[in-house]
Amino acid sequence: MGKRPAGGRRAHILAAAAELFAEHGYRGVTIDDLGRAVGTTGPAVYRHFAGKEALLGQVLVDISVRLSEQGEELLARAEDPDHALDLLLRGHIAFSLDEPALITVHDRELGNLTPQDRARVRRLQRGYVEQWVGVLADLRPEEPRNALRASVHAVFGLLNSTPHSRGTVRRDAMARLLFAMGRSALTAGREAPGQNDT
Repeated sequence: MGKRPAGGRRAHILAAAAELFAEHGYRGVTIDDLGRAVGTTGPAVYRHFAGKEALLGQVLVDISVRLSEQGEELLARAEDPDHALDLLLRGHIAFSLDEPALITVHDRELGNLTPQDRARVRRLQRGYVEQWVGVLADLRPEEPRNALRASVHAVFGLLNSTPHSRGTVRRDAMARLLFAMGRSALTAGREAPGQNDT
């Protein structure tokens, strides 16, 4: 087998770190644990990251970048605000179902970031929330934006609950349930034309 590309090794370390941080907590994981998880030594991890704190920062920044970029791509494909909301919901639901470790780490370890990484994550998160708020403002123009923003945060809490419910029902059934609940909450009192959940 050939040598793992540098980018592949870095991604491998990030994925392993997310799993370890989710299972044991940031403070319960050592640099040697991280090295063993990817088949190397702890000090070898320093070739890719300055340390455990930098690694946590990259894990959490990457989540925010991925969601923000995904949101931009989905909005660019949307035919109208209803379609945009469907795409955003399905995109976030797929993330929440497929990446429960990342959600756990984000919820639990944000306070362990450096001030610089925390500020970057918060900035990216605000941008992602505003993507949703912009869609809701088109669908519910009578609502003040702060109420729409509160709705988005509440629905994120619902969609990001998957680490607690994982495995209780089949993935496709859970995706349909989250979509129905999320859409109902975000469009309360408004019937979506042509709505479907396929």
